[in-house]
Amino acid sequence: MSLMVQLLIVEDNNDFRKKLKENLLSFLPFLCIQEASDEKEAFEKLHRFCPDLIIMDIDLSGENGLALTEKIKERYPRTVVMILTNHDLPEYRDAAYKKGAKYFFSKETASLKEIIELVESIFSDGGTV
Repeated sequence: MSLMVQLLIVEDNNDFRKKLKENLLSFLPFLCIQEASDEKEAFEKLHRFCPDLIIMDIDLSGENGLALTEKIKERYPRTVVMILTNHDLPEYRDAAYKKGAKYFFSKETASLKEIIELVESIFSDGGTV
């Protein structure tokens, strides 16, 4: 893939966020990854970076990831949001889709391989959503 794909990881757990970024880059070198730990930082990065894909946690300090997803989709409707959370319950899954998330993964059951394959499939048409 010749185009760089812009990805934003919104996750308040610094170790998990860094490890996810490192793993994604090792398998998907076409990614340009930025990180945010909360809503304020996420919107700063959104305005400057315009990501194609956001990997969003639900548990964030301050605003939760579901409310943040809704705000992002209102302002940036073309940005794809993937929820990656410890809250693998039907009500969270339903709420995530209602707020505009396109994908939902559990941190406990999703493998790195599944996440990598999904990211590849999203951009397999030449780097566009």
